[in-house]
Amino acid sequence: MVRPPLTPAERDRGRRLGALLRSARGDRSPAEVSVASGVSLEVLRKIESGRVPTPTFFTVAALARALDLPLDELAGALDGTGTALSA
Repeated sequence: MVRPPLTPAERDRGRRLGALLRSARGDRSPAEVSVASGVSLEVLRKIESGRVPTPTFFTVAALARALDLPLDELAGALDGTGTALSA
């Protein structure tokens, strides 16, 4: 199956997701978050840099759990309906 190209809005949302995760990580190293979440370090780096703008739900859920980010707040921050995350 061929995926349609991502829209500029989807790419922008991916960059915002990466920035939110980087910010929530704080002073924890990417390796610490990788181990805590079960998400590979390479995938985490790609998400944080925006190179993977549409990670799977389970990947985002694992990272949110490791970073203590409620999924509904994360989703709201990404679509502009939520408030700033309290990480």
